Amino acid sequence: MTTQPVLALLYMFNALSTLGLDLSPLLADYGLSEAQLAPDGRIERGMALRLMCDLARRLPREDQGLNLGQAFGFAGYGPVSFLLLTSKTAYDALQYGLRYQQLTFLFSPLSFVPGERESALCLDPLDLPEPGRRFLIDIEMVGTYKLILDLLSTLGRSVLATRVEIPYPKPPDVEAYSTFYGCPLQFGSDRARIWMRNEVLQARLSTADPTAQLYYRGQCEEWLKRRSDESEGVDLPAQVRSHLALFQQGFPAAVQVARSLGMAERTLRHRLAGVGSSYRQLLDEARFARARALLGESQQSVEQVAQALGYAEAAAFIHAFQRWAGCSPAAWRRAQQI
Repeated sequence: MTTQPVLALLYMFNALSTLGLDLSPLLADYGLSEAQLAPDGRIERGMALRLMCDLARRLPREDQGLNLGQAFGFAGYGPVSFLLLTSKTAYDALQYGLRYQQLTFLFSPLSFVPGERESALCLDPLDLPEPGRRFLIDIEMVGTYKLILDLLSTLGRSVLATRVEIPYPKPPDVEAYSTFYGCPLQFGSDRARIWMRNEVLQARLSTADPTAQLYYRGQCEEWLKRRSDESEGVDLPAQVRSHLALFQQGFPAAVQVARSLGMAERTLRHRLAGVGSSYRQLLDEARFARARALLGESQQSVEQVAQALGYAEAAAFIHAFQRWAGCSPAAWRRAQQI
């Protein structure tokens, strides 16, 4: 199955425990305990995303991800850490980080956009229900920036970015963000961008070691092959169903679900077809289940239910529901009340 390092969760849990937050009820909901979470273990990717979205809803502060992202330790990235550390320049380290990002704690895809004087490290946020989306954005942006700062600490640099773009609306209190990034901030962008001067990225790292780098690169290649092999036997339809169950208002497109599961949309569709399924079929299942819940447990009108499911027109929802249930939504609701 597609998995993520448990260590990422442990960093967050340890930071929250120091604040006096009891995480045992959250873990119990997933059949887990802190004792079961070994630092070298891995957790199914979909479960990790669901757990983080659930955690975000339980936190007392909306900006808690800003603090949790700073809890990640440099050495926790394993051989990737040492590959970056032994690179010739910060730019080279970033390129290796992009190649081996599947071996880090990231869920969202990372990319690099070069410019004439400045370049940007970009992160495309996953389509998750709020507050999970903002929570994950903060953790991943802050964790990534902290990794770069730790890498350049030997150069005596405490501030690297010239400006930072954050892909959600400006919060009421931005002081903590300004303090951490130490540069101008722009909220409401289409993706996360950390802009850096090219001259800084070309600075030679004092820890550069070509011989050691070859060794760590070989380790990273082995780990990457292992991650690729483990994804072949995954129950992909179950993972898609689990991810769609996160959403209460509307559902994501196939390309967004694919990114959340760490693959290309074409790969998702091909692998689903290989097991006799399709994204359309799984989306219909999720919509039908959600429609039954709303019609049976709420007083929402058929039009409101259609809107909650992401339909532009009620007529399209009614037609789809008749195909699923063999009757109209109104008739189904009446039958449940008998």
